[in-house]
Amino acid sequence: MRTKTLLAVVGPTAIGKTELAILLAIHYNTEILSADSRQFYKEMCIGTAVPEPIELASAPHHFIQHISIKDSYSVGDYERDALGLLDRLFTKHDTVVLVGGSGLYVDAVVNGLDDFPDVSPLIREQLQEQLKRRGIVPLQRQLMELDPTYYAKVDLTNHQRVIRALEICIGSGKPYSSFLSNKKKERPFKTIYIGLTAPRELVYARIGRRVNTMMKKGLLEEVTKLYEHRERNALQTVGYRELFSYLDGDMVLDDAVEEIKKNTRRFAKRQLTWYRKREDILWFRHSVKFPEVIQALEEYKTQGTR
Repeated sequence: MRTKTLLAVVGPTAIGKTELAILLAIHYNTEILSADSRQFYKEMCIGTAVPEPIELASAPHHFIQHISIKDSYSVGDYERDALGLLDRLFTKHDTVVLVGGSGLYVDAVVNGLDDFPDVSPLIREQLQEQLKRRGIVPLQRQLMELDPTYYAKVDLTNHQRVIRALEICIGSGKPYSSFLSNKKKERPFKTIYIGLTAPRELVYARIGRRVNTMMKKGLLEEVTKLYEHRERNALQTVGYRELFSYLDGDMVLDDAVEEIKKNTRRFAKRQLTWYRKREDILWFRHSVKFPEVIQALEEYKTQGTR
């Protein structure tokens, strides 16, 4: 099985990962696993930039809108399901493509998850109640005090991850980051990371255009239909929270759209920070010609670096 290769396409949001993943899947006559946790949910389409139908038809995709926002689905569930699927796919393909912006989910497949202590579920309930009453800011401040290391790299707008870190800090009396061993688990395949990058101002401009396109496609209508479910974890994410605030009357629509762009830019910055710490990524400019990617991949495989 170590002759099998997982191509992990990474990079900031709106950089063109989907297009590259499809080209790779077509070239290697293989299939694609999405590691974008926002795209798992059936009810969330426009705001998560789910690939267009023509893109989905170009190559077999997995983990795209396969569960409901009403379902409980953790990164541990994804690791289990993705590894099970890879076992099956590698019986008929030498290469499989993994693509997504959720670094935690990519790492779960490639390296495995860290082991955390069991803590009382009452802690999470108390934190969620605090979130409802006072919002996310006090929780962010508490995380900064208890674990400044994790505070510096977590998506602070992701309520679920902030609460998860806090419950471990409180329940164990130790920083959440102290349990992040980064110890790689053995996998029966090798992984090659392929990264797309661009100057920050270009990434930000692409994000702005994408958000404008989402609004024209009907993002507000999509969010309005989900308003009654706004407390669900899956909807505590960029593009939805801001428009819920608009629907609540807390801000005007133009300001809500600008908040989406600002928070997406912050997310993209954190994505780049997540991956730039790695030294084993084959980085390409966002406008790279596909034959250049294939040539670099084949040379990399020949070197047997990983």
